[in-house]
Amino acid sequence: MPNKKSIMNKNMMRLFSNYLYDPNIWHVHRRSSAGGAAIGVFCAFIPLPIQTISAVAFAIIFRVNLPISILFSLLTNPFTIPFIFLSSYKVGSFLLQVEDSNIMELSLNNKTLHEWFGTQFIHIWQPLVAGCLILGLISAIFTYFTVRILWRLSTITKWSSRNKK
Repeated sequence: MPNKKSIMNKNMMRLFSNYLYDPNIWHVHRRSSAGGAAIGVFCAFIPLPIQTISAVAFAIIFRVNLPISILFSLLTNPFTIPFIFLSSYKVGSFLLQVEDSNIMELSLNNKTLHEWFGTQFIHIWQPLVAGCLILGLISAIFTYFTVRILWRLSTITKWSSRNKK
């Protein structure tokens, strides 16, 4: 887990430097850990390269564990991004009842990234954003309750082993 000093020394974290001294965002307990994990997972579904910054901002606003929210925002990485955003696009196009574009047509096809955003992204952004929002919320809620349940089960196991001693 990232430590306090390494997070505070990052250049992008200077935006939040006045808020990083709140002790509540560094405590590890059941509510803070579950909230940090949920925020990190939700921010991982943001279809822009601002997942970590948004995870930091939401962790500060909701006063949950900052390092855990950063850690869980790294759910999106070069290996998982295609699966996450493709499934988000599929869910969004289903919910908005938009006809699925052929994914092969959406590739770069010798276009620059700027040209691709101008010609192809304009057609898929609404289902992509809607799907990211829906899957992000569902994943965040599932993560929150999973962490809370696992924390509770761990506590019960520790209490019962203490009672046996």
